[in-house]
Amino acid sequence: MLSISHTLYNYVRKVMPPMSATEQVAINSGTVGFEASLFRGSPDWHAVQTAYSNSLSAAEQNFLDNQVQTLCSKINDWEILANNDLPQEIWDYLHQEKFFALSIPKKYGGLEFSALANSAVVEMLSSCSISVAVTVMVPNSLGPAELLLEYGTTEQKNYYLPRLATKRELPCFALTSPEAGSDATAIIDSGIICKGTYNDAEIIGIKLNFNKRYITLAPVATLIGVAVKLLDPNQLIGNKVELGITLCLIDAAHKNITRLRHRPLDQAFMNGSIAGVDVFVPLNSIIGGVAMAGNGWQMLVECLSVGRGISLPALSSGISKLCYRASGAYARLRTQFKLPIGKFDGVASGLAHIAGFTYMINALRLFTLESIDSGNKPAVLTAITKYHTTEMARKAVNIAMDLHGGKGIMVGPHNYLANVYKSIPIAITVEGANILTRSLIIFGQGSIRCHPYILQEIMAVTNKNIKTGLRDFSKIIYKHIFYSVYNIIKLKFYTFLLPKSSYKRKITHMSLALAVMSEVALALLGGRIKRLELLSARLGDILSYLCIATAVLKYESANKANQELSESDYVAWSIAYCLNKSEQALTDFLDNFPNKIVARILRWCIVPFGRLHKPPLDNLAKKLSAHMLQDSALRDRLSQGCFFGADSILNDLEQGRLKAIQVDSFAIKLKNTC
Repeated sequence: MLSISHTLYNYVRKVMPPMSATEQVAINSGTVGFEASLFRGSPDWHAVQTAYSNSLSAAEQNFLDNQVQTLCSKINDWEILANNDLPQEIWDYLHQEKFFALSIPKKYGGLEFSALANSAVVEMLSSCSISVAVTVMVPNSLGPAELLLEYGTTEQKNYYLPRLATKRELPCFALTSPEAGSDATAIIDSGIICKGTYNDAEIIGIKLNFNKRYITLAPVATLIGVAVKLLDPNQLIGNKVELGITLCLIDAAHKNITRLRHRPLDQAFMNGSIAGVDVFVPLNSIIGGVAMAGNGWQMLVECLSVGRGISLPALSSGISKLCYRASGAYARLRTQFKLPIGKFDGVASGLAHIAGFTYMINALRLFTLESIDSGNKPAVLTAITKYHTTEMARKAVNIAMDLHGGKGIMVGPHNYLANVYKSIPIAITVEGANILTRSLIIFGQGSIRCHPYILQEIMAVTNKNIKTGLRDFSKIIYKHIFYSVYNIIKLKFYTFLLPKSSYKRKITHMSLALAVMSEVALALLGGRIKRLELLSARLGDILSYLCIATAVLKYESANKANQELSESDYVAWSIAYCLNKSEQALTDFLDNFPNKIVARILRWCIVPFGRLHKPPLDNLAKKLSAHMLQDSALRDRLSQGCFFGADSILNDLEQGRLKAIQVDSFAIKLKNTC
C-alpha cells in the first residue's frame, strides 16, 4: 500500500505545476459553501428547501421606501449625462443621507446595513441612472472603508471611519495600473521605506511612486487607497528587503499627486487616473499598520470576493428588471398588423428570455447575498454570480433593444434603454473581466477549494520535508480514490434513473458528471489544465449553471407563500435553460478532450443515450411572454426594486399597459353581450 501511495505521490509532484505565493494566497482566501457540494456530486438539498436566513430590517426597508425613493425622484439621467456630472443637489443628498456609508457600523456614524440592503439600494438606483448607481456602489464595495473594517488598526478605524461616514471624506481605491491591469502582483508601483520629513519632523516613512488609471471617484476623492510593492532596502523596519503588496491611505490633497478625468462610455460618474511622484507618508498610512505590510494581495482578494457578490449583481438585477417591466408594457402597447407585438412568436421568444434571465439573476443574487450575510466570503460563488448576472443582463438589454426597434435607438430624454445598453460593458469589465473570470477563476479556484482532498494533497506534495509530505499524502490519497470510485458508481445509477427524474435528481446527475469529469481531467492533464483554458472554462460553466439552477429552486421554495401558478413556468424555463447550457458545456468538453478514448468512456458513463436536456420549449416561452403582458402579483414581485416615478415615461408606459388590459376586458364583455 505504501509503494502505491509513494508512486502516486511522485506522479502528482511531477504533473502539478509550480504554485506561486500569489496563487497560494488567492486559493486560500475566502470560503466555500453550497457550490462545494455541487462540485463533489452531492448537493445539499436541505439548504435549498429552507427560507432565506436574511431579510431587510425595518430601518433598511424604511431607507428604501424613503431616502432611496426620494433620491430616485430627484434623478434626471438625461441631464446628468449632458452635464457630465451629478447635480450638486444629488451630491449633497448622497452625503446627507449617508449613501456612502451603507456598510460602516453605526458606532462610527454609518448605517451598518446588510449586504441584502446594500444590494437593494444599488438595484433601485441602477434602474434610474447607471452614473448615480456606480457613484454609490463603489465606496460601499472594494474601497478604504471595507479594508479598514477588516484590517485597520483601532486608531485608523476611529479616525477614518467617522470621516468616511460623513461629508469629510470621499474615498477611492487605486489598484489598476497601465502595466498590469488589476493584477496587483504585477504592478511596478512602489513604496520605499526610508527617512524623510513629514509635518516638519524627520521620521521613518514610505516614499510612494505610482501611476493608476480607471479609478472610480478619483477626480473628486479626498482619501486615496493605493496598492504598491513595498521595499525596505535599508531594513529599517525588519530584516526583509522585499515585503510585497501593501495598501496605503493617502490624503488626495498631497502636492505630488496629479489626477485626470476619464469618461467610461460617456457615463457621468467620476472616473480617472491618479499619479504620485515621491509622495512621502508615515508608516501608519499602511492599512492595518506595519504588521500588515506585504499582506495587501490577501486583503484585496478577500474583500473582492465579497464586494463582487453585492454591487455588480445588484446593478445587473436593476437593469434586467427595467428591461422586464418596460419590454412587457411596450410589447403590449405597440401594435403591428392590428396585434400587440408581444403576441408574435419571434417577439414572444425574446420576451421569454428577458423574463427567464430576470428570474435567474434575482434568484442567484439573493442566493449569494444570503451566504454573505451569514458571515461567509464565498470566493467561487461570487465569481459565478458576478460573471453570469452581468452576462444575462447584457443579453436582456440586447433583446430589449431589438424589441423596441426605432424607439430604442433614438437617443433622447424619453429613451430609457439606450444608456443602459451603452453602459453594460462597464459591468462586464470591472471587478474581474468576464473572460478572465470564466476561463481562469471559476474552475481554477473552484476545483481546488471545492474538492474535498486536492488542497490537502497540494499542501502535502509541496511540503519541503518530503518524509512528512509523503506521510500526509498517504493519509489522503486512499480517501480520494474511494471518493472517485463512489462517484462513478453513483453516476451510472443516476444515469439510468434520469428519464423520469425531478429537477433535483437531474441537477444531481449533472453534478456527479462534473465531479467525475473533473477527476479525470485533473488526473490525466495535471498542470496542463491551467493552460487548456477552454476546457477548464467549460467545467466552470457546468458548475455555474448548476449553481443558478439551485438558486432558482431556492427562490421558488422561499416564495411558496406568495406563489402563483405561473411561477412554475418561470422555474421550468430557467431549469431547462440551465440544464441545457450545462449539458452543452459537457458535450463541448468531451468533444475537445485530448484523450479521445477516455472521452468516449466518459460519454458512455454520462449520456449513453445522447443529449438529455432540451432548451426551453416554445409553448413555455409563450406562457412567459403572455404573463409579461398581463397584470399579476408575480410580475410586480419580479420587478420589485425597479423605480417608476410618477412623472416618468416608464410610468406612462405602465399606465398605458393597464388601460390596454381594461380595453381588452371591455371588448370581451361587449362581444359576449352581442
